[in-house]
Amino acid sequence: MAPSVTDTATTFDLRTTTVRSTNQALQSADAPARSVITAPRGAHALACGLDNDIDVTIDGHVGYYCAGMNQQASVTIAGNAGVGVAENMMSGTVRVQGDASQSAGATAHAGLLVIEGNAAARCGISMKGVDIVVGGDIGHMSAFMGQAGRLVVCGDAGEALGDSIYEARIYVRGTVASLGADCIKKEMAAEHLAELAQLLTAAGIDADPADFTRYGSARQLYNFHVDNASAY
Repeated sequence: MAPSVTDTATTFDLRTTTVRSTNQALQSADAPARSVITAPRGAHALACGLDNDIDVTIDGHVGYYCAGMNQQASVTIAGNAGVGVAENMMSGTVRVQGDASQSAGATAHAGLLVIEGNAAARCGISMKGVDIVVGGDIGHMSAFMGQAGRLVVCGDAGEALGDSIYEARIYVRGTVASLGADCIKKEMAAEHLAELAQLLTAAGIDADPADFTRYGSARQLYNFHVDNASAY
């Protein structure tokens, strides 16, 4: 069944259409400027591969890899998201109004991912330039091998935060269960406070940057040295 069109948005009802046809419509050159996807019912790979400056709202919970490989689009999930939300995104904005499962923002190169609730393990794993702002807590091994970008956590962080991190920056307001290999606490200079304030504003989160602690790479594992062998 064809999507319904109103004066303000095009509606894709997944009770009467498929994920494939919905994604194809949103990926097309003449994709509607504003769309609403209803009854997602945990569908996987929804709103993936978008490459247009469009606004998409998903009214409900989604499954794996929602909004993966996003470019330019603004995607809002009015619910929870499964594994790998915004995986490998390149630009645009993805917002989860609920909680996110594991590997949120994995390998993402740029853009902004906002998770208003909590994120599970490996949030920001191998992040390559994306900005991720989490309103709640994150699980273990988050920002593992984080190469570039910023991860902001307004709650607590699980074990092995920033393990084997490169040049990604991490800001945590709450407690950190433990730091991973080569991840250390760092000074919070004026530039970092300004950067964090900008990220919180972009995410729509009201928090004082002065309440956060910054973490990053000790830069001891960039090149192998036998004295550091036990840390790998």
